[in-house]
Amino acid sequence: MFYTIKDTREALKSGKITSKELVENSINTFEKDKSAPIPLNAFIEMYDDAVSKAEAADNEIKAAIADGSIDKLYEQKPLLGIPFANKDNINSKGHRLTCASKILTGYVAPYNATVINRLEAAGAIPLGRCNQDEFAMGSSTEYSCYGPTRNPINREYVSGGSSGGSAAAVSANQALFGLGTETGGSVRLPASYCGLYGLKPTYGVLSRWGVVAYGSSLDQVGILGHTPEDIAEPLSVMCGVDFYDDTSADLPNSEQLKNLKELSKEEFAALKVAIPKQFLETKGLDPEVGKIFDETRAWFEANGAKIDIVDLPILDASIAAYYVIALSEAASNLSRFDGIRYGLRIDNQKGYDELYVDTRSEGFGPEVKRRIIIGNYVLSEQFSGDTYKKGMTVRARIQREVAAVFEKYDLIICPTCPTAAFKLGSKVDDPLEMYLSDLYTTFVNLARIPSISVPCGITSKDKMPVGIQFAGPMFSEAKILRIAQNYELSHKCCGIPVK
Repeated sequence: MFYTIKDTREALKSGKITSKELVENSINTFEKDKSAPIPLNAFIEMYDDAVSKAEAADNEIKAAIADGSIDKLYEQKPLLGIPFANKDNINSKGHRLTCASKILTGYVAPYNATVINRLEAAGAIPLGRCNQDEFAMGSSTEYSCYGPTRNPINREYVSGGSSGGSAAAVSANQALFGLGTETGGSVRLPASYCGLYGLKPTYGVLSRWGVVAYGSSLDQVGILGHTPEDIAEPLSVMCGVDFYDDTSADLPNSEQLKNLKELSKEEFAALKVAIPKQFLETKGLDPEVGKIFDETRAWFEANGAKIDIVDLPILDASIAAYYVIALSEAASNLSRFDGIRYGLRIDNQKGYDELYVDTRSEGFGPEVKRRIIIGNYVLSEQFSGDTYKKGMTVRARIQREVAAVFEKYDLIICPTCPTAAFKLGSKVDDPLEMYLSDLYTTFVNLARIPSISVPCGITSKDKMPVGIQFAGPMFSEAKILRIAQNYELSHKCCGIPVK
């Protein structure tokens, strides 16, 4: 049985459980799983100070219970004693960070990312770092120097990527919620595959300070949880402007996140929902995913929402524009990993050029090398950056046309992925097929709008979960989470059995 954040907080406040028990249970599960015949491989390691932080939280709770100030304490620290999973590309001071890459072997984070600082200020406890696709480049968490993370619902399948470790940890009840990062769908994909809610916020709502960059104009921290409330609460303490991140922004109506309420019948019946025609005509859409999407659409209509099919031809160019932009920015961002400043160093005493080439050849995995090569080709002298500029022009048009849809509609709905989770190894040698896993997610990142993947069903053949995404206009996190809460309360979709 898993606890939601709300249930866990009430149990902590009443003294029924302790934070130390929660943390030790996660550690014991992690240690036991390492020796399993088929390990989950969600966590790479547990932080060595997690237990001591839990003990400190328990002391605060015990003292507040004794003097009758426990409710006041939780007003100040709403996540006190709550353990969470951290992705291996988000800095946690004093702990190793590798982005699941050999090139960062031995690197220890010298400071906390802003999102970690804000969670710890609210009392939450970082449990450990979770596996991911190397430098967040992948859709299955198979491109990792630590080996693949498996899906806890069926360990023969992928957990999704690139935040597959965090998703698997939460789905397997090893953590109450998890942090991931998104560049083109890396929170929503694993959320869909693992039967979780996964939020990609508006660009800038969560600070990127202390998060290792992949594609800077697209990157965003995201949250994975069992319920919309389990996403809303961490979001409420992490969101807002950060001095260290010039792209950060405040979130209007953030007070609604602290006590998430579903929409009233009248509010729901007033919803206007758009479905892009282009996503209904996708050849790669699995029929079972299409069926679950139709059922979700019917649920909206049964509750009074008005649904229209809208024509957005520019969406056909979204995945191409995304990969041009993301890979160009990745090639630039990853140039800092050179064997000189930090991490792995292969020095054959031949000179700096050789050191640079040898270190990167040894340190980067094949998918990262592929994306760096493509990105540098796009930015090369022959193109003079023209392809990147064209990609940005397409992006600007996507932003305008998606924004125009939201002038008439409250929500865009579509599948999160064309398929449910696929078997390990089935796509790892077919990059194009792997890239198409992002078919429905990249337009959200390009448009910089928020979107949540909602667990809406299970395939009849393989019994794997399927997510449908609810996307709203910029800064509409509270509203799309409230709509997701309506779905959760009517379906109780959390708690899919894991193996």
